Amino acid sequence: MTPTIRSARAEDAEFIAATVLMAQRGHRLRGWFDLALDWPESRVLDFAKQIAVTRTISWWHTSQFLIAEVDDRPAAALCAMPVSGTRAAARSAIKEVAEDIVLDASELSAIFQRGAYSNACWIQGGDGDWLIEHVATQPAYRGRGLILRLMEHALAAGRAAGYARVSISFLIGNDAAEQCYAKAGFEFAEEKRNADFEALVGAPGFRRFARAI
Repeated sequence: MTPTIRSARAEDAEFIAATVLMAQRGHRLRGWFDLALDWPESRVLDFAKQIAVTRTISWWHTSQFLIAEVDDRPAAALCAMPVSGTRAAARSAIKEVAEDIVLDASELSAIFQRGAYSNACWIQGGDGDWLIEHVATQPAYRGRGLILRLMEHALAAGRAAGYARVSISFLIGNDAAEQCYAKAGFEFAEEKRNADFEALVGAPGFRRFARAI
């Protein structure tokens, strides 16, 4: 059945939160929110749901996501937006949720300190690039080409916004993601590895693919 591709809405916050956690984890058991927050799973998911609807527009916000629906059910999603300003926006969104749930300054500082592990090898392309992030399909819907359909729409959005090149990053060793992105026309651009990152995450670092839009 041909999937329906649509923009995510505020009421999709729970699905987007689950997508973000799945994408961050990749082929490993714990992702950035898991490690930075260091909370039980249910509390991590609640945080991700709140950050999906903050006033701050970040790469976790529902407004930046496309969803593929099958039989009127959300089945896969990805974020598509400009690279420029993503890090600052992400930090601001975390601060906003921290204020809303009344975390004290020391707790917020600890989140940023724990999350800093990714700085050693995170790569996302230049500020002039379009960015695709947080790509994931629910297990029951995998193998149906949903990500490729979402990619078509994400690339068209980037082209319409005036971008000529798009980047996507993923954990080294996530072979399923790498094969999918290669099928969508992406090619290897660079990678960064770090021993401390690997000891914590279980993956050597990040690899970035890119392509013309």
